[in-house]
Amino acid sequence: MYKSAKFIGINRHRLTIDGKGVTTLAAFHGCPLQCEYCLNPQSWRIDSPLQILTTEEFYNFVKIDNLYFLATNGGITFGGGEPLLHVPFILEYFELFGKQWTMNMESSLHVPLKTLQKVYKNVHEWIIDIKDLNPEIYLSYTKKDPKRAINNLKFLLSEGLSEQIMVRVPIIPDYNTEEDTLKTIDLLHKMGVVHIDHFKYIVREKEKSEI
Repeated sequence: MYKSAKFIGINRHRLTIDGKGVTTLAAFHGCPLQCEYCLNPQSWRIDSPLQILTTEEFYNFVKIDNLYFLATNGGITFGGGEPLLHVPFILEYFELFGKQWTMNMESSLHVPLKTLQKVYKNVHEWIIDIKDLNPEIYLSYTKKDPKRAINNLKFLLSEGLSEQIMVRVPIIPDYNTEEDTLKTIDLLHKMGVVHIDHFKYIVREKEKSEI
């Protein structure tokens, strides 16, 4: 009996956006955070249209791009929502079907360390949404304490994975400033983070009213 999971979307032919080569982004439903300007609010809304797939069904869906994956050293990027809420599914997929391709993870790292430890050795690239390392800003924006995410990031770095990690640090309107993000980036460098994506959220008034 294959494990199953709920997806909000599966997007093909993403080139160097979510990892090296051609990738397919598989976005899970479910997230432990409640970010104010969530880019994928359907990932936590209970009325979101969902696609439920077993690991076998998921593999049969994505294998159509096998030649693209092999030719470009690409593969599957799990995102969401929070993919690390679905580690049993991810591990079964990888063991049964996915070892021939790369496997990347877009994550907030806001899960128990023991969950991260089950899967991290199988991940080729990490794309980590850290938001802001200022505890007050992080709490205000996500409604959670940043300690869990920070400790998990330190764990990955302690395992010698700095070259496989890219941390996203956004300037978030109404929540932080460029100066705040530069402080976060400085702290990340001191922790050993090498690759950082520093950018600004473009938030429309409509989005502010909908979240």
